[in-house]
Amino acid sequence: MKMQRNIRLKLEEVKDFVEMASRFSFDIDISYNHYVVDAKSILGVYGLDLTKPLTVSCNGYDPVFDAYLRDLAAA
Repeated sequence: MKMQRNIRLKLEEVKDFVEMASRFSFDIDISYNHYVVDAKSILGVYGLDLTKPLTVSCNGYDPVFDAYLRDLAAA
C-alpha cells in the first residue's frame, strides 16, 4: 500500500522524525521538488529545505506512523 502525506518539519523535529521512520521495515522517502531522500537518513533529511512543505511517501502502512504524520501535516 502506497501512502503520501505532506508535512512541515522544524529543525528540532528532524531527529524525532528520523527515529520514528526508522522503526518501520517498509521504505519511507521524503522529498521536496525533485530531491528525494531516505526518510531514515538524518543527513538526507537535514539536506532538504525545511522551510518548504515536504512530501513523505511510504511503501507500507502503519496507523502509528500515519497519526504521527498527521500531527506534522502541512496546512
